[in-house]
Amino acid sequence: MPYGAGFALSDGAPAPGKTEEKRMLGYAVRRLLWAIPTLIFVSFIAFVIIQLPPGDFVTAYAAQLRSGGEYITELQEELMRQQYGLNDPILVQYWRWISNIIFYGDFGRSLEWNAPVSDLIWDRLGLTLAISTLSMIFTWMIAIPVGVYSATRQYSVFDYVFTVFGFLGKGIPDFLLALVLMWMTFVWLNMDVGGLVSPEFQGKPWDFDKFVNMLSHIWIPLVVLATGGAAGLIRVMRANMLDELRKPYVETAYAQGFSERTVVWRYPVRVALNPFISTVGWALPALFSGDVITAVVLNLPTTGPLLLQALKMQDMYLAGSFILILSVFTVIGTVLSDILLALSDPRIRFS
Repeated sequence: MPYGAGFALSDGAPAPGKTEEKRMLGYAVRRLLWAIPTLIFVSFIAFVIIQLPPGDFVTAYAAQLRSGGEYITELQEELMRQQYGLNDPILVQYWRWISNIIFYGDFGRSLEWNAPVSDLIWDRLGLTLAISTLSMIFTWMIAIPVGVYSATRQYSVFDYVFTVFGFLGKGIPDFLLALVLMWMTFVWLNMDVGGLVSPEFQGKPWDFDKFVNMLSHIWIPLVVLATGGAAGLIRVMRANMLDELRKPYVETAYAQGFSERTVVWRYPVRVALNPFISTVGWALPALFSGDVITAVVLNLPTTGPLLLQALKMQDMYLAGSFILILSVFTVIGTVLSDILLALSDPRIRFS
């Protein structure tokens, strides 16, 4: 069936019949079932990779102490390894960790922080999700209309302006943009925007004043995280729109007297949005991890710097739990993107 025949001249895509619904449900169930062994395999590989560098957590901990002028004996190091079970074979360590997660929901205890892994992650998760979600919404709000405008007004002045913005946004590293914005706000506005709140509000319970103070800080990570993502998605949206605008179903819609706004936003835009939907697979784990380097530069209390520190210290239970959760989000996001693509695009559903 030609794409335009079932899609272009109707208000919405034809609803799938019961057979198609059952087929899609079976497809989703199969994907979720396959996700279980995939996650187990990924978690094992991640757990092994974390321990591949020379030494272990005790080695990294002893080196950190030496850099600060403190020392521990080799006997103390050996006792610590026995206490943490680091002398056990990797398979034994992995099974002890993954079995506690599966049967008890216990992600283990961080070796560096000497605290439950779940507490460390969940304490920072709320702010991470808030910042990442807002930045993703901000990115889409910029990329979609700008990409559509650039495609429908190809080679106009603003199209060239947005093209330059796209190249600059992709070319400037996020951490460099963060440093520049921090310097500009400090020099020109006399504001210290490092961190998520000012020093006088750190450690205090949330109230209206602390929330207002956070708003004066959060705009920098939102701008930094959204700039790079929007710059790339603008080019993707523009290219897809240019491809769709030249297809026969668009010309047919124009021939039937529909306005330009109706034709553009009802038909080709829906197809051009497919790349945005397909990015759900990596958007979900990105929501959890955030931008690590940007968070470090801006001193944000999110999960990114915690993950970086866990990898540096070879804190296997904390780092392994991070990677496991990221893998879960990736698998779930991939399944969701496949289902949403099938629902939004009849060509995929019919195939």
